[in-house]
Amino acid sequence: MSATEVLARFRAEVGAAVTRARRASGEVGERNAKLRERTRDLAARARERKVEPGAQATSAEVRESAAGFRADRGLAVEQVPDAAELAAPAPVETEPVTLGSAAVAGPSGQLPRVSDDDEDFSQSRILY
Repeated sequence: MSATEVLARFRAEVGAAVTRARRASGEVGERNAKLRERTRDLAARARERKVEPGAQATSAEVRESAAGFRADRGLAVEQVPDAAELAAPAPVETEPVTLGSAAVAGPSGQLPRVSDDDEDFSQSRILY
């Protein structure tokens, strides 16, 4: 074998190795992107308390281990509610309700006059 053949064979092997490495790197990048997206979705669901009925909660030991792993590597450790908080119903905020009725404009588009008169104006909507 001549030096040119050896060099050509070496370049071909290096080229094939680089191609395999790029392909593997791309596959790992795609897998990591999918994992990050799924993790982001799960964290959002936990924050919004969207948990399917009967879903298994991650044990406290596993969550502590995962948090320690992230903290050791300098990664962000997001605080999410634990299983008991997720299972509890979310507090419902309601708007304050004011009782009574508001005056309605009549056919002419005018609201009834406001006065301190003691007369019965229960039919004022019809009159205006």
